[in-house]
Amino acid sequence: MNNVKQTNVATEMSLLEKDQQYVWHPYTQQKTAALPLPIVRGEGAYIYDDKGNKYLDAVASWWVNIHGHAHPYIAKKIYDQLLELEHVIFAGFTHPPAVELAERLIGILPEGQAKIFYSDNGSTAVEIGMKMAIQYFHNLGQPKKYLIAFDDAFHGETFGTMSASADLSLNNAFKSHLFEVKRIPVPTEGNLEYSIKALERIIANGDNYAFLFEPLIQGAGGMIMYPPENLDALIALCQANGILCIADEVMTGFGRTGKTFASDYLKHKPDIICMSKGLTGGTLPLAVTSCTQIIFDAFLSDDKYKTFFHGHSYTANPVGCAAAHASMDLLLSEECQAQIAMIEATHATFLEKMKGHPRFKDVRQQGTVLALEFKTDESTGYFNNLRDKLYYFFLEREVLLRPLGNVIYIMPPYCIAQDDLYRIYGLIEEFLETC
Repeated sequence: MNNVKQTNVATEMSLLEKDQQYVWHPYTQQKTAALPLPIVRGEGAYIYDDKGNKYLDAVASWWVNIHGHAHPYIAKKIYDQLLELEHVIFAGFTHPPAVELAERLIGILPEGQAKIFYSDNGSTAVEIGMKMAIQYFHNLGQPKKYLIAFDDAFHGETFGTMSASADLSLNNAFKSHLFEVKRIPVPTEGNLEYSIKALERIIANGDNYAFLFEPLIQGAGGMIMYPPENLDALIALCQANGILCIADEVMTGFGRTGKTFASDYLKHKPDIICMSKGLTGGTLPLAVTSCTQIIFDAFLSDDKYKTFFHGHSYTANPVGCAAAHASMDLLLSEECQAQIAMIEATHATFLEKMKGHPRFKDVRQQGTVLALEFKTDESTGYFNNLRDKLYYFFLEREVLLRPLGNVIYIMPPYCIAQDDLYRIYGLIEEFLETC
C-alpha cells in the first residue's frame, strides 16, 4: 500500500520536480545551477520546451546533432532495424549493419585505414586508440611508456583520456591517479617552430608510443584552431621516428571542418582515427576507432595474450549502426554538402565583419565552426565568469549557445537556415552593444 501511495505522489510532481529529486546532470554544479529547461520535442534546428517555446540549437546539442532533431529518415531506418534485429553479442557473432557500416567507413576515411573497432562514445573511442597503440608495441616486444599530446587538449572523461587531456581544473580530484603525458605547444600560426622543437626534445628521449591530437580544432580547450600544414609537419616527424599518430576526430569528423574528416586536409595520414558524436546524427550512442592493417596485424598471433581484450555489452549495436548508415546517407547527399558550404560561406562573411572588433581578442573559423574569443580581465578558460552572462543572454532570446568560458562558438546542425544564422549573428552584435 505504501508503494502505491508513493507512486501516486511521484506522478503528481512536475517534470522539473522529478528531475531535481532523481537526476544528476553532467557538468553541472547542482547546488547553484539554474533549473534545467524541460525539452519535450525537437524538429530540425529547433528544440521545444513544455510550454511550447522553441529554441534554436546553435551548438547541435553538444556537437552530435548534425542533421537536425527528429529527422524522419534516420527515425525510419532505426524503426526498420528494430523490427529486424535489435542487438546481438559481437564477440563470436556478426551482423549486416556492422559489417556494411565498417566497409562504408573504410571507403570514406583517409587513406590507409583498414579495420573498424566499435564502441559507444568519444571518450571510449580515444581510450581504445591509446590502448591499441600501447599494446601494438607490447605485442612486438618493444613496450613503450609515453604518450605525446598538445597543451590545451581535451580527449574525454575516462582515466586514460583525462590523462591525455591538458592539466584542466576539471580533473583536480583525479590528478594523483593520472599517468604522465609528454606535452607540446599547439602549432597555431607563428608557433610551429616552438612545437617542433618541443617534439624533437621528447623524441630524443625515446620511449614514446603515440602522438594524440585533435586535428585542426581543439574543441573543449576553447575552439583553438591551427593550420593543417603545421600538423602535417608534426605527424611526419613522429612517423619518421616510429611513433604512432592518433587523430581524435570525435568532434571534427563528419563534415564539421568543411571536409568529411579534418584528416582529409593532411598529406600525412594518421595511423588511428577516433570517431563518435556526428556518427549517428545525434540519435544513438555509437563510436568507432579505425586503424591501419599494420597495427591490426600485430594482434594476430597463436598467443592468446596478444588479443585486444576490449569490448562492452553494446559493441556494434545493430540499431546504432543503422542510424549511422542513415546519417551518412544524409551527410554525403548533394543537399547536405550544399548546406555545409552555405554555413562556411555565411560564417566567413560574419567573421570578416567582426575582425578587429575591440571586444574580441580573436575571431576564427574552420568549416562550419565559428569561434569568437572575448577580451577579459580574468584568465581565459572554462571557468571564466563571462560564460554565464553569455549563456543566459542568448537563452533568454531562445538561442542555445554554450560558451567555453570567454569563447562563444557557433556549430549548428547542417540543416540550419541562413536566416537563422543571421539571427544568431544579430544577437551577438546586440550583446556587443549592451555589454
